[in-house]
Amino acid sequence: MRALITGITGQDGSYLAELLLGKGYEVFGIVRRSSVKKFDRIEQFMEKVELVEGDLTDQSSLDSVMQAVQPDEVYNLAAQSFVPVSWNQPVLTGDVTGLGVIRILEAIRRHRPQAKFLQASSSEMFGKVRETPQTELTPFYPRSPYGVAKVFGHHLTVNYRESYHLFACSAMGFNHESPRRGLEFVTKKVTHQVARIKCGLANKLLMGNLAPKRDWGFAGDYVRAMWMILQQPDPEDFVLATGKTHSIRELLAVAFGAVGLDWEKYVEIDPKLIRPAEVDHLCGDARKAREKLGWHPEVSFEELIKMMVKADMEAVQRAGSTLPSATSVLNGVSQLIAPTQ
Repeated sequence: MRALITGITGQDGSYLAELLLGKGYEVFGIVRRSSVKKFDRIEQFMEKVELVEGDLTDQSSLDSVMQAVQPDEVYNLAAQSFVPVSWNQPVLTGDVTGLGVIRILEAIRRHRPQAKFLQASSSEMFGKVRETPQTELTPFYPRSPYGVAKVFGHHLTVNYRESYHLFACSAMGFNHESPRRGLEFVTKKVTHQVARIKCGLANKLLMGNLAPKRDWGFAGDYVRAMWMILQQPDPEDFVLATGKTHSIRELLAVAFGAVGLDWEKYVEIDPKLIRPAEVDHLCGDARKAREKLGWHPEVSFEELIKMMVKADMEAVQRAGSTLPSATSVLNGVSQLIAPTQ
């Protein structure tokens, strides 16, 4: 089996590539031409994958990739995926996250119509939610340019499935995190700064709105579901979620608590970090995925955050803290941040 992954150097792409390699796939990943190569997430298995140049904003490059690779499965995980940036760069977000989907679907339709396609949709499509929890049938009400672009891509996937009979599916993933998450995302921002504060390299964490609640899961669990979706006999869309929500305050409490600190002593509110339009409460109902795929998340919210804190503590140590006690600090919290059973 041959799989083609857009966004292979991102969080989800790297976990998916690892999963597919373990299942004996030939894995190809689309990367953009750039003067700076960022392959840190796939460094450990980079020699096992084949990277090909392409860009979701360029139809001809996607056509060329599809003709050359002739994949059995295509996973579209690439996007401008940071919600705050979508307010500052709405046109770019629409071009990559929205129109990029139609370009890759067109490449499949023209050159590899028998390939199975997975679109990474997002819980941000639900936005100002119409019902809780959200299911595959919940109406969309996006609250950011990113959410709007994801709705566009989601509907295109359905449209190409129904119009051209492509095996095209959407994985409507709720927030999923990992130690490989980018620093711009709130979970990683928190866990990384917790590590720096614990090691004496920082003394505060600036945050925006602490009230919003999210349904957080582990990225490794979610890419496993993405693969399972494409193994079904018929193409369908699935919500991927834990069904449990936690506020930003709870995130802070777990992260700081993992190293024995009180978050309220270190967190300051910065009005500049508050979004123009906030998504207050997202909670997914993954009943369909449980019943049809046999999928369920294996890592809890608390385990996830402790896993991230531990990885960031180790990263801070590797970076060469100037504090002579950095090693002892890390060792001293090893029991606190051990995953719960």
